[in-house]
Amino acid sequence: MITIQTKLTFPSKEDEQAVADLMRRWSSCVRFAYNRLLEGWDRNALKRELQRVFNLNSRYVDDAIMKAKSVLESYRERDENPSKVIFGGRSLFDKLKKRHINGKAYKKLKQEWQERRKGNLYSRGDRSKKGNLNTRIEVDENGIWLRINVGERKYVYARIQAGWKRGKSREGLLEAIGVCGEPYSVELKLKNGKVYAYFTIEEDFPEAVVTKENGVIGIDINAYPEHIAWAEADANGQLVSYGKVPMPHLASGNSSKREYYRWQYAWEVVRLAEEKKKAIVIERLDIRDKGKRGDFSGRKLRRIRHNFSYRSLLDKVKILAQRKGIQVIEVDPAYTSVIGLLKYAPQYMISKDEAAAYVIARRGLGLKERIPEGYMAIVEHLDAGELEGLKEHVKKTVKNKQLRKKRLKEIERAEKFIQSLGSELGEVPRPLYGTSLGACSGSYGLWRVLKVAVVTPLSPDRVLRDVSVLRRVMYSGQVGRPG
Repeated sequence: MITIQTKLTFPSKEDEQAVADLMRRWSSCVRFAYNRLLEGWDRNALKRELQRVFNLNSRYVDDAIMKAKSVLESYRERDENPSKVIFGGRSLFDKLKKRHINGKAYKKLKQEWQERRKGNLYSRGDRSKKGNLNTRIEVDENGIWLRINVGERKYVYARIQAGWKRGKSREGLLEAIGVCGEPYSVELKLKNGKVYAYFTIEEDFPEAVVTKENGVIGIDINAYPEHIAWAEADANGQLVSYGKVPMPHLASGNSSKREYYRWQYAWEVVRLAEEKKKAIVIERLDIRDKGKRGDFSGRKLRRIRHNFSYRSLLDKVKILAQRKGIQVIEVDPAYTSVIGLLKYAPQYMISKDEAAAYVIARRGLGLKERIPEGYMAIVEHLDAGELEGLKEHVKKTVKNKQLRKKRLKEIERAEKFIQSLGSELGEVPRPLYGTSLGACSGSYGLWRVLKVAVVTPLSPDRVLRDVSVLRRVMYSGQVGRPG
């Protein structure tokens, strides 16, 4: 997808007011549709009701229903209560409720929330209409204009300003979009009393010529410290090379600066794949907060995670690779870091991040991971006494309250998993020996148990840095203590 941000200017205040009124009605239409969808309304009945109440044409109503559905599905996917949604933004709404500011600052905050809530309009493109019927780009000798349908056979024209930095190149692209006949979507947003337009058109990528038949490069993005770990594997899944791409500019700076550097780092990954003639394997990330404070416990780490933008960087890698004809494979990210740390970091004496990238690469080739014999021996001989002793060791050793709580929960989950196998601790059934990933529903659980049984005794209060100690454990089947 290619998206171009522009600013709209209107010949008269009346035209600007007509568009503002259209945006207000459309935004209200989305909220109304959302509430009716929660109540289980039929789409056809809902569409007729929306057209009657908000005086919008069929296409605008279709787009409003689509937006409402996308918000509803997003809340359900995140296992959040969809009835608690606040259009305009919960964070801004909470600030307004607290009344911790007054005067001009409060008025500015209230205006921002109202603009986010009421100042929206979205219009999908249509191939049969050669572009976009409700919001169409038109070009004449006076410049580029956006024709906006504000009512039955009534149109308003707004001049498109492409921006002073890249105005000429963007104007040329907008002209091409307007005359090519391909469908393009237009989204209007109200910000600080001004109307901005976002034009989006689908990009046609060339057919992939670099595929996984030549091997792959797996990438693992890490937020602290900021870097991309990569690992190259041949077509058989054997490790060929590995390395890191440092990303020091993503921890600070304004959003425009970070966006620029994200493109630069994505280019480095794509150039690497282009040089080595390898496909790229990335994680299919589903980034969401875990609890009220998110995944990270400290303020600094939460800030780094917020600024890091995993998905944005991966999307850029994907787009740039597809433009170069390089195949991009997305895989399930579950337990890649755990498997990399336990199996490949000690085997090849590489970092846990590079090992995770290698697991991602192998997963992209469709290969499955087998648990080493020494590790399985540890799981098979686990008993309730050992896990209880490990709990006591964690309570005495780990001083950080949140980390201690996390370690204890990991041990409890390991206990529940072993008990769910239908056996007592210490009697894990032999058919699980050498279990491959994906071979049974409990395979990931075994890796979880291994992390508890192997890594926690060695390093309960910090990240395990010396992976060489795991090499001895992996082959001996005995967990010792680092000297």
